[in-house]
Formats: sequence, structure tokens, C-alpha cells
Amino acid sequence: MSESHADSLPVYDKGPLEGVRVLELGSLVAGPFAGRLMGDFGADIIKIESPDEPDLMRQWGAHRYRGRALVWPIQSRNKKCITLNLRDPEGQELFRKLVAKSDILLENFRPGTMEKWGLGWDNLSSINPALIMTRVSGFGQNGPYKDRTGFGSVGEAIGGLRYLMGYPDRPPVRAGIALGDSIAALFATVGTLAALDHRRKTGRGQMVDCAINEAVFSLLESILPEYDLLGVVRERTGSVLPKVAPSNIYPTADGKMLLIAANQDAIFRRLAQAMGRPDLAEDSRYATHVARGERQAELDEIIAAWTAQHEMHPLWKMLNDASVPAGPIYSIADIAHDAQFHARGMIRTLSDPEIGDIKMPGIVPQLSETPGVLNWSGPGAPGSHNREVFGDLLGLSEQELERLQKSRVV
Repeated sequence: MSESHADSLPVYDKGPLEGVRVLELGSLVAGPFAGRLMGDFGADIIKIESPDEPDLMRQWGAHRYRGRALVWPIQSRNKKCITLNLRDPEGQELFRKLVAKSDILLENFRPGTMEKWGLGWDNLSSINPALIMTRVSGFGQNGPYKDRTGFGSVGEAIGGLRYLMGYPDRPPVRAGIALGDSIAALFATVGTLAALDHRRKTGRGQMVDCAINEAVFSLLESILPEYDLLGVVRERTGSVLPKVAPSNIYPTADGKMLLIAANQDAIFRRLAQAMGRPDLAEDSRYATHVARGERQAELDEIIAAWTAQHEMHPLWKMLNDASVPAGPIYSIADIAHDAQFHARGMIRTLSDPEIGDIKMPGIVPQLSETPGVLNWSGPGAPGSHNREVFGDLLGLSEQELERLQKSRVV
């Protein structure tokens, strides 16, 4: 089998994953975000939705423009959207034909769903031994929790992240985004690319099993050995990391907030000099990382009293000139007008047929030779690419496609 399946369908602008065909199943965030990341770098993403139950992300979020949810055009950019009923035997057979012509299958159903349809790993890998099947789920494909419903928020809870978020005298809080899902999508993408490289060397595909709770748990630094060896359960600490000082948010004279991270000894000396308080860096109470950690709160008070005398932008420049890491707490309004984001192409504009011009984040990371491209926003109508995929790729006639549409197979 060839390394890629870039046959039949039109070629758009290229990226490093050009020629890699991905079938994306599932809905909402974790699986589709991984598909978006691969699509950003040129993979041919064919997103499959149920004819009767399109991806809920089409309606996701509190804000709409011209009746459209604004997350959909971003998360489904560069994707070809088709409809296919995988509960129907004829739909399952069409899906198998797509698998035979694809490199990666990305799905985020509850474990066992694909097997129930006769589309599990054993079945599909026998059709296409080079297939990489990337599976994102709440708790993974095995273990006592595998059959439990596991949204990203649940993964954040059980993975230990929510316990750490917020202030110690209040219940845990959440980030204002689908953080657990997004973390899992990143790990799923890394695993898929590793499997793709393995296939390049051996010709063999494999299954990539990414659990949301495990992806979240993997971010927890030294928290496990702290408990195992010291019996310490790390708690919520608000805006600081315990014993890491100074590294906090400080007020400015114009009512804004500036984050200063000067916990390394040499950087703290530069901060003290910029404050006009070089004595702080010589004081045994603050001179070392360990000493500053012991007096974290009182040191933050000293710095806050100083920052409150200066407006944000002059203060930020002063600290930058002193080589002290610092930056304002940005809202999206700040990001949208920031010169750095624009200079690096992180504020992109695509033309959407229904919305008009829509701004969205650029591509991360930036590759010097094959940077990836944004070709189109998420298609407005389910099945927008049915004719292109079923006709050009699978060779179905117009008559066959019309029959399948009438019977709700596609």
C-alpha cells in the first residue's frame, strides 16, 4: 500500500501532511480539534456526520452571528464535510470503502460504539493494514471506566486538574474553554504523527488510544511523587505557585493587571534594580529562590505597591528594558489589536459564504518550509462535500447518490 492516498480528489494549497487522508468521526471538541490540527498542516480531512444528527458543535456556544455558532467555522476549517449513516449496513459498507482509501481514522465515540457497528479496529485494520486508528475517549478503550460517559470536563475532574484550579477557600473553578478536550486533542495528534512515522518505516498501521483523563493527568508535573514520597496533596493556590516568588499578577495605576515572573535569582536582581530597590536583592530574606518562597506574600505586597504607581505600558516597557519577564493580562480585545499576534499571522481572516469575513487563530507551530494553510472555514451545511467525496473518490453516480440521500444513508 502506498504511503498516502492523494488520488482523485482536488489538490488545494499544500502543507507538510499533504497526501495524508483522515476520516474524522465524532462530534464536539476532542476528536474534531485533532482533525483541525492535522488539517491546518495540509491533511485531507473528510469529516463524517450523521444525516440526522450533525455535529453539535454547529450549535455550540453562547454567541451566534447570522444564526451561526462561531466555533464551528474555526474547528471545522479545511475539512470536507460529508454525511453518512453508520447505523445503516449500506452506510457501513460505504465507510469501509472510504477506510480502504484513507490513512487515518479519527473517532471520539464511547468505547464499543465502533465495534457495535462492525467497524472496530480488528475489522478495519484487516481492510487496510496501514490504517492508523486514533481513538479519543473519556477513559480509554479498556479498564473499569471505559464504558462510562466521559466529557472533557469530567476528564479535567478525574485527571486531577480541576482540584488545583482556583483559590483554597473556594470550590474549584474551570477555565473558560474546553481545556480537557483540547489537551486530549493535542496528545492524540502527537500520537497520530508518531504512528504515521512508524508506518513510514514499517508499512504497518496501529491504534492510538488517547484518554482525556490521562491526557490531563500527564500535565501534573511532580504532583504524583510529591504524594507518593512525601504524602503531600497539592492544593489550590489561586494565582501563585507555592514557594515560587515573585511570580504573580500585580496592579497598575491605570487599573490593569501585569504578570511579572522574576523568581530566578538573576532576574530578581534585575527587577529589584528596576524598582529602585537594589537592596531587596541583597537582603537575606529575598536574595535566594528558597528565601523568597518563604516570604512570598510579603514580597508580593512590596512589588504590588510599586507597580500600582505606574501605568501598564510604561511599566511593561521598563521591565522589558531591564530583561524582566512580564506581560499584561490580555482579553480577546487586546489580542485582536496586538501587533505581535498580527506580525506572526496569528489573526487570520477567512471568507465564509454565510458569515462573511471571519477572524480566527492562525496555525501553531510555525514551520519554516511547510507552514500549513487555511483554505476555507467550516462548511455551513452538513454534506457540503458529498458529491466530491462519494462521486470523485468512491465513484458513485448521481443516481446512486440521490437514492442514498432519499433513504437517509447519506
